Amino acid sequence: MNALKVLVTGGAGYIGSQVALDLAREGHDPVILDNLGKGHREAVIKGTFIQGEISDFALVTEVIAREKVEAVIHLAAHSLVGESVKDPAKYFRNNIGNGQALLDALVAGGVKYLVFSSTAAVYGEPEQVPIPEDHPKNPTNPYGFSKLTFEGILQFYEQAYGLRFMSLRYFNAAGADPEAEIGEDHHPESHLIPIVLQTALGARDHLELYGTDYPTPDGTCVRDYIHVADLSQAHLLALKALAAGGNSAIYNLGNGQGYSNKEVIETARRVTGKEIRVLNGPRRPGDPAVLVASSAKIKAELGWNPKYPDLEQIIATAWRWHQSHPQGY
Repeated sequence: MNALKVLVTGGAGYIGSQVALDLAREGHDPVILDNLGKGHREAVIKGTFIQGEISDFALVTEVIAREKVEAVIHLAAHSLVGESVKDPAKYFRNNIGNGQALLDALVAGGVKYLVFSSTAAVYGEPEQVPIPEDHPKNPTNPYGFSKLTFEGILQFYEQAYGLRFMSLRYFNAAGADPEAEIGEDHHPESHLIPIVLQTALGARDHLELYGTDYPTPDGTCVRDYIHVADLSQAHLLALKALAAGGNSAIYNLGNGQGYSNKEVIETARRVTGKEIRVLNGPRRPGDPAVLVASSAKIKAELGWNPKYPDLEQIIATAWRWHQSHPQGY
């Protein structure tokens, strides 16, 4: 694939910064657009950085023209499930409304294709595991609904305006850049692995395990963890397929195997050599017992192959970054 000028929205966030870095490592030219509401300027170490809103039509069209943007990877979004239940308007306004404003700027600017950051939350409570792409979509929260709605908008925009897309439905992104240049730093932190590692570092006294009575082998939730670098590579493969004239498509991204919360904690204890104090708490509403992806489609069609499928590798890369950045960025 020839070098591309790629606009990365949300490119200062956890996943977006990894995608932008890997684009640059592979010879592309990332242009990062982020409002820094959740992202970190320090996470952007390659490419052109622009602070701004995806809803700013004048800004986005000006950036597309000035930077000669050929493709877009759209990751900018609100993504906290619990918050979306409390404040659905915020999620619909940003993930759907502002996202549509971005699409209008892409169409006006002549951009022909984009890669979209979607989510496993579009499926809701799974009827079968592992979950294939044609599984029924019944999102149980406004976050999942907002992403599913945007996938529908993309399909109509392609029909009307010729904007091709690939939508990547992530399961649980985890780990840190294998070269430890960037990592995961959310405020507040809601993801299990960084919370476990913050406890190992002594930044937290303990972690709370939400539910130990699920119908799983050890009673705790089972999730499909995918290394952020493997996730990033899938974006690059999707971009390559679109650049070569490939058809629009939707893919799941996961490891295809699940790890329970207790397995994550035990693995972290092995990796860190720390005790990690755990208190058992009640279930969180809306947490399915098991979420595991089938990624057979993207492996077959785009040749994606995770390099870091092992939970110990995932946690070890995250631990390396957390040790060198105990306060985050």
